[in-house]
Amino acid sequence: MPRPIEALIHTAALSHNLGRARELAGGARVWAVVKANAYGHGIERCFEAQRLVADGFACIDLNEAERVRALGWRGPVLLLEGVFEPRDLELCSRLHLWHAIHCEEQLEWLAAHKVLWPQRVFLKLNSGMNRLGFKPLAFRAAWQRLASLPQVEDVVLMTHFSDADALRLGQDGIAAQLAAFEAATADLPGERSLANSAATLRHAQRPLGEGMSVAADWVRPGVMGYGGVPDYPEHDAAYWGLQPAMSLRAKVLSVQEVQPGESVGYGSAFVAERPMRVGNVACGYADGYPRHAPTGTPVLVDGQRSRTLGRVSMDMLAVDLTELPHAGFGSEVTLWGRSGVTGALLDIDEVARSAGTIGYELMCALAPRVPVRVEP
Repeated sequence: MPRPIEALIHTAALSHNLGRARELAGGARVWAVVKANAYGHGIERCFEAQRLVADGFACIDLNEAERVRALGWRGPVLLLEGVFEPRDLELCSRLHLWHAIHCEEQLEWLAAHKVLWPQRVFLKLNSGMNRLGFKPLAFRAAWQRLASLPQVEDVVLMTHFSDADALRLGQDGIAAQLAAFEAATADLPGERSLANSAATLRHAQRPLGEGMSVAADWVRPGVMGYGGVPDYPEHDAAYWGLQPAMSLRAKVLSVQEVQPGESVGYGSAFVAERPMRVGNVACGYADGYPRHAPTGTPVLVDGQRSRTLGRVSMDMLAVDLTELPHAGFGSEVTLWGRSGVTGALLDIDEVARSAGTIGYELMCALAPRVPVRVEP
């Protein structure tokens, strides 16, 4: 019998969440962002649901792009970080990939490359995040160079917001970067792509010159496509009308009666102050559950809220059954997502916040040894 833990991928939620992005973005087209193996959900598992809504698929590397093409997608596929060496451009030509240009090296590689046909590129502006992209003073020269190349069919103008989910240095989260983008791209032709998940949720209708909004021509909803919320705890998934695309569930393997003064788990990190019932669950850090999750991290036991106790170990964690007299051996424990018993929801973002991290990390950290089941 398999170990009693599994992750479930809810495909209806995937379509629903991209649909919400489309609603918020007005007339903009929508990328299904499938980097990091579709945020840990699995590209192949998500594809059919996402293709129903998406206008294109956005990836990080050529392996992801090849997988999307192998699934039969003939529409746009974008490499968000562009190519990593000159020969990658050959595959861009063969697979009809769009790709970002964020530095001089990529620009020079393209200029020296003999393409089968001109390519569409996304020229990235470093508007203040200081990660990828040309600084504003260099951006227009990069655009002029690209526009003159026979290798280039079209140039899309792109940037990425660092603080669309909150304030930036105590001020409006996107105002400074938006102003930098507008100044650097003024009068330049071409489509625009600015909005990540946070900007799509919070700023999509904000003006962007010439009657356009921040949603612009393309939005890039990453984590929101999987039911995660970039501005939690200010807002949760229900507030934004999003649904969880992943649930992680396991079962209770044993129940221990613990007396006052007795400890639970490695390092005796939790010591009981009263008689307790403790359930040990078939989930640990080798499954992708965060080892640093402290006592009190929320779980659902048979759909009822409870908490973890003590340290998470490699293959197990402990939960409090004291106030749940009907729970015991074999009870379902929902680590995040939806309970299969009651349908109750435990937001992945709530679990992540308790563990001092973000929902993105929990999704992406799901371990290969965890069985995954796809359901509508």
